[in-house]
Amino acid sequence: MSGLFIRRPLATLMLAIGLTIIGIVAYFQLPVASLPNVSVATIQVTAQLPGADAQTNASAVATPLERQFGQIPGLTQMTSSSAPSFVQIALQFGPSVSVQQASLQVQAAIAAAQGNLPATLPSPPTFRVINPAQTPVLILGLTSKTLPLTTVDDYAESILFERLSHLPGVGLITIGGQQQPAMRIEVDPAQLSAHGLTLEDMRTALSTSTIDAATGELRGSRQTYGITTNGQLQSKSDFANIVVAYRNGAPIRLSDVGAVAIGPASTQLAGWFNRDPAIILNVIPSAGANVVDTVDRIKAELPQLEAALPHSVHVAVVSDRTTTIRASINDVLFTLILTILLVVGTIFLFLREPRATLIPGVAVALSIIGTFAVMLVCNYSLDNLSLMALSIAVGFVVDDAVVMIENIMRHLEEGMTPLRAALKGAGEIGFTILAISISLVAVFIPLLAMGGLVGRMFQEFAITVVVAILLSVVVSLTLTPMMCAKLLKQHDTHTAHGRLDLALEKALDRLTALYDRGLAIVLRHQRTTLAVLVGTIALTMTLYVMIPKGFFPTQDTGLVAGITEASPDISTDGLAQRQQRLVDVILHDPAVASVASYIGPGPSSPSPSEGRMFIALKPVDRRGPHGSGPEVIERLDKAVAGISGIRLYLQASQDITIGARVSKSQYQFTLVDVDPAELGQWATRATDAFRQIPELDSVTSDAGAGGPQLMVHIDRDAAARLGISAADIDTSLYDAFGERPAAKVFTALNQYDVILEVAPQFRADPGALDSVYLRSSGGTAVSLSQVATVSNAKAPLVINHQGGFPSTTISFNLKPGASIGTAVDAVNKVRAQLHMPTTVQTSFQGNAAAFQTALAGQGLLILAALVTIYLILGMLYESAIHPLTILSTLPSAGLGALLTLEMVGMPLDVIGIIGILLLIGIVKKNGIMLVDFAIEQERAGASPLDAIRAACLTRFRPILMTTLCAMLGGVPLMLGTGAGAEIRQPLGYAIVGGLAVSQVLTLYTTPVVYLYLDRLRRRFTRSGPISSPIPA
Repeated sequence: MSGLFIRRPLATLMLAIGLTIIGIVAYFQLPVASLPNVSVATIQVTAQLPGADAQTNASAVATPLERQFGQIPGLTQMTSSSAPSFVQIALQFGPSVSVQQASLQVQAAIAAAQGNLPATLPSPPTFRVINPAQTPVLILGLTSKTLPLTTVDDYAESILFERLSHLPGVGLITIGGQQQPAMRIEVDPAQLSAHGLTLEDMRTALSTSTIDAATGELRGSRQTYGITTNGQLQSKSDFANIVVAYRNGAPIRLSDVGAVAIGPASTQLAGWFNRDPAIILNVIPSAGANVVDTVDRIKAELPQLEAALPHSVHVAVVSDRTTTIRASINDVLFTLILTILLVVGTIFLFLREPRATLIPGVAVALSIIGTFAVMLVCNYSLDNLSLMALSIAVGFVVDDAVVMIENIMRHLEEGMTPLRAALKGAGEIGFTILAISISLVAVFIPLLAMGGLVGRMFQEFAITVVVAILLSVVVSLTLTPMMCAKLLKQHDTHTAHGRLDLALEKALDRLTALYDRGLAIVLRHQRTTLAVLVGTIALTMTLYVMIPKGFFPTQDTGLVAGITEASPDISTDGLAQRQQRLVDVILHDPAVASVASYIGPGPSSPSPSEGRMFIALKPVDRRGPHGSGPEVIERLDKAVAGISGIRLYLQASQDITIGARVSKSQYQFTLVDVDPAELGQWATRATDAFRQIPELDSVTSDAGAGGPQLMVHIDRDAAARLGISAADIDTSLYDAFGERPAAKVFTALNQYDVILEVAPQFRADPGALDSVYLRSSGGTAVSLSQVATVSNAKAPLVINHQGGFPSTTISFNLKPGASIGTAVDAVNKVRAQLHMPTTVQTSFQGNAAAFQTALAGQGLLILAALVTIYLILGMLYESAIHPLTILSTLPSAGLGALLTLEMVGMPLDVIGIIGILLLIGIVKKNGIMLVDFAIEQERAGASPLDAIRAACLTRFRPILMTTLCAMLGGVPLMLGTGAGAEIRQPLGYAIVGGLAVSQVLTLYTTPVVYLYLDRLRRRFTRSGPISSPIPA
């Protein structure tokens, strides 16, 4: 194949130029992201029933919906949280279910459940295709020194929210500390009763006094008239003048029995930007969106939107995740360029010929650039994994060109012309290049078949490397020999060499001679060498079992998310004060740039006694000493520990979101039981037990303590005598204390609730229930105390379900130095010691569950890679023995990788496993180069001993050169300290450590294994034909 391209240099050059142009064009069209998009369809369903407690919402709203959702095919996880006035259900589907399919199914399920939902539900449940556990990519804070927050919120919702929500890539915008304006009708129950009226009379008057409905038109023969009324009330005075009823011929107006105020629709919500009251907008991208482009669109739109706001309203960017994403991508691009320079420099040191160095440099650049075109076709992005794959691929793709050039230069040194040397060298080495590359591609076949979210994420990594390798094969068999034929010169033995050239040549000669002497000793002590290999295998297996296991490196994204938790009976004002005390302490940390915080129930935290906090960190180089994400979190934990009455749970925001449950800590362990009482008992025991595990930190449960509740016991006999029903009592309580929407005010830009309630002084303590009056069948006023008694009780503020059954999730972080593998083992051990009944089902969720899945497949993944390589090498060599010789190079690489990770204190996580798989592909090429040459020597009549020794000495330099190139591909990853370095470092350490150890051991163990297996082959075959590879 190479001969055709060598003889047609112009056509070959045109093909290379065409590939380069296509790759460059593709590069500028690739989206930019932190990690590959592997999200599955996740839908959040929300419903609001103002005034309902958690138990009512769980049974009357969540359960009917869950029954319908549970019948949807492809649903993999369903969780719900029911809190006062609020229900949130998260639905997660399998990878085979598209977002469109999931949306249609959820919409149909909501419609089917509608008949079983409470009639008092103000509006049907709504759903959004979004993961509630996902971190916002952009957080905005709106503040004003002069305008009330209700006005600021109105502008935020009417202008910013509406415009930004429609931008491409925006999936959801949540509002923290929402202060949506409402017309609040504050009734004096004593005055109402004195006029012989009830709260239900007031609600009826409100609902019928303000209306915005169609009124038709007049159509005459000559003219048409539209008809409208002033039925829609707008101002406080309009509402104050509503006639509630007539008594003794005189109107009883609303102002006679109460007052009208404009205030927030919910008094449980509040938000701050740093120390200033604010409205917080959290922008969450849609599934598959280009995050960087999405944020760029928003920022481009902001100046126009700010111009539409009053000058006193200020919009601040609290956090922009794309800042660290861009920095991380730029750092990886720098790493890629540095790797190419290091590799090309290494080749120059070995070849000491500028023209010969140029050729592999072109091969590397063309293979990498061409890969961009395939990435665009596959809808991949420029992210940490794909660029990391290209950085590592540099060491792979250069191998093919180096092997080709080294062989051609050997023939040039023998006196051949460049054309003949290129033709002969390419013909000889073509099979070796194919064998190296095809067996290297085989390493990634199991990775492509890897399931789960982790498998989908690393498919992009694997395919990127595979494409680069395949392109390098094509380039090395076409462009590289053609360039050798045109650029290299015939060897001249009389050419003078410079001092550096001579010094390098002497150094390489000494190194080769040293290796020769060592090889001679090893070949005389083959049993000892084989024992060393066996010991290496045993030590590698032992280390693999003993090394701590991890899941995925914790990213330093520059954003820390926090959940605050206070006593269940805390007031909104008390929670706000404690939240601000936390913010004051946090803002004093030198690494913190700004803080957005808010309290009250919402999409991500339904409990009224909890709050959220997003802490934006300064760029890494401006944080000062001990400024890494984990160090900042540890420091903040200690700083806020002394603040009483509130607890802050912090975790670094991550780009990988697994599961849809929002928890206070990073890892989750869930208990499910049909009996809520039994569940609560065992959840408490498990939480207490987990707090004693040394590896765990910030252990907490989402069950929480019960909040105080007043239980109204209806005396049904007394109520019946007076003609009062239980429904009348519930309705009156709802009217008084439920912040019940009684009507709506419609405007051109927005609509606002009219909320009915008793005045604040009549809802401050349990005695307020005595102010509630009902109307008897005789028309007289009856106080609540005449038909009911009140007792104190406790009730949960939040009720959680998983799969439709009551559940409690215990979440935890890891102590510094602990690994998730060790923590999972400790949790499982404690769980077994608790002897929970079989009715309590337990499981890890989120990242912990993904770790278990990944851990279970690690050994199988490595085994599958080995088997795949063995089968392919067996087919290539038509031998069952030679592949074993090649695979014998691998244990030392695994040993080096595991030792290095252990020495630097890193667990063996998914990135480390990928590094070991890459090592399998890198190291086995040394065995291929030795075995391939030895086979040719045996076919020429040499003995196995002479053949393998000649192979070792002849291939020593190219093996040394290609291994150094591969190591240099890992060095920038290993030593990187920029944004995103925590993802790349485990891969760099694994590759550099593995190659360093394997380079020393395999050059000695491989020839011994070759000789042992050759004797074994001859023992089982009477005639000993030499296995010959399939011609290239």
